[in-house]
Amino acid sequence: MNGEPALTTEVVVYNIESALNAQKGGADRIELCDNPGGGGTTPSLGTIEVLREALDISLFVMIRPREGDFCYSALEFKAMKRDIAHCKELGVDGVVFGILSPDGTLDRKRCGELVELARPLQVTCHRAFDMTKDPFAALGDCVESGFDRILTSGQKARALEGATLIGELVEKSRGRISIMAGCGVNEESVKEIVGSTGINEIHLSAETTRESLMEYKNPKIKGMGSTTGKEYVVSTVSAQRVREICKNGLDAQKSSLPGIEENSQL
Repeated sequence: MNGEPALTTEVVVYNIESALNAQKGGADRIELCDNPGGGGTTPSLGTIEVLREALDISLFVMIRPREGDFCYSALEFKAMKRDIAHCKELGVDGVVFGILSPDGTLDRKRCGELVELARPLQVTCHRAFDMTKDPFAALGDCVESGFDRILTSGQKARALEGATLIGELVEKSRGRISIMAGCGVNEESVKEIVGSTGINEIHLSAETTRESLMEYKNPKIKGMGSTTGKEYVVSTVSAQRVREICKNGLDAQKSSLPGIEENSQL
């Protein structure tokens, strides 16, 4: 149906190779992070700069000074401000963050301050939203703080499990802010998530692994740090998986919208 927004696909990546594969697979946007085991933290400036030069699609950067909760000290908040300033200097398209108060509400004051600092970049509230005690109050707080979108799994472990809440958030947002479904979005789940919620943005990893290019392997060392057994395995993104998830999501969106012909373009 003409005028309906297309489905935007954002792929979370943790290294340069993954970002390039995501672009090859047809992703619209990259969310660049470090530390996958900790849920994503701020990546290095060098990686941001290299990918800004290499990518033709939008590049968003995670602004999160550490893993763990989203209740930050004054110095951590100061670090977030500096990281946002660096991202603006490097020419990224958006930043991703979220700050909570100890009582489980969104910290509107500090989030609003970071949003203002980030402009004119796009700004996403990440899954700190899923840790709030009242998602509908948090929705209003995100709007008031100036966020452009919310990344959410519907406050469940996976977006498919939280699809009912995601749909309610889309309805209550009334176009004031975009709701993006993420966590567990794959080739199969994307069909129901998109078809049942009315979202226009999805967030996915499309992860895979490949063998190391190393010919020599030291058998005396089993991993560095906590990566035992993975010293010669590289985590990356599957371009084919991105392509298939995009296609399935678009098909689900098309079938859920009335009056769309089979050959129409979203």
